[in-house]
Amino acid sequence: MISVVIRNKNQEVALEFLLKNLTQRYTEDISEIIVVDNLSTDRSKEITTRYNARFETIKEFSYGGSANFAASKAQFSIVVIFSAHSYPVSHDFFKTIKDRFESNNNLAGVRCLHSPNDYRNYINKISAKTDPNKSGLIFSGSAFSKKVWEEYPFREDVATFEDKEWTKRVVNAGFDIEFAPAIFSYEIRRTKKQQFFRWKNDLVGNYQLWHKDVSILSAGKGIIATGWRLKKALVVDLWYALRRFVYTIKFCLNKPKRF
Repeated sequence: MISVVIRNKNQEVALEFLLKNLTQRYTEDISEIIVVDNLSTDRSKEITTRYNARFETIKEFSYGGSANFAASKAQFSIVVIFSAHSYPVSHDFFKTIKDRFESNNNLAGVRCLHSPNDYRNYINKISAKTDPNKSGLIFSGSAFSKKVWEEYPFREDVATFEDKEWTKRVVNAGFDIEFAPAIFSYEIRRTKKQQFFRWKNDLVGNYQLWHKDVSILSAGKGIIATGWRLKKALVVDLWYALRRFVYTIKFCLNKPKRF
């Protein structure tokens, strides 16, 4: 009943941990596992095969396009989507998702919990209609209905936030998006190049979806503010480096007793 799809590119270590986690802890809850891979050059395919998951290649990556590709490959009615650098934590992760869908025939998707914001919005019952950004789907650790997706596929002309745009669209069409009290971890360390790539897409996405406008003046203010923060951070770091050095010297000259 549940298809797990994983978006991946050169994440062999994280991918192996996720697949190990899924196959050791959740075998009874998952009907299939599919890795949607964007031309990885590492051992991602070998690792996928070792864990008896399907390996599907997508050549031209976009956020909406890869989500549509993943949904099209899924055979079952509930699609749970992960990035390779995320993984489920709670023991009843998939059971909780399944229960949510079985108890609400109008459900288009569920967002699981991975951050303080998620938990606050869940406890405060802030709906996806009220806050589609922070209570809507996040395409890592979220689940969606394949039946609803077939009627409302993800847009491929958005730079990013394909999950939030879909949330707004299906909620406006009368469907529900809910939180599910199932916990997952989202763990990634991006290089400066990756951070810049993400920032570019977020800039366009924030303008397209949330109508956050920018100007040359605000960009100029931003570079000045960044320069000031870097200068201040450098001074503070040097100050505490000096304090650590002085304290280490004092420690070396007067070491306490060992236990």
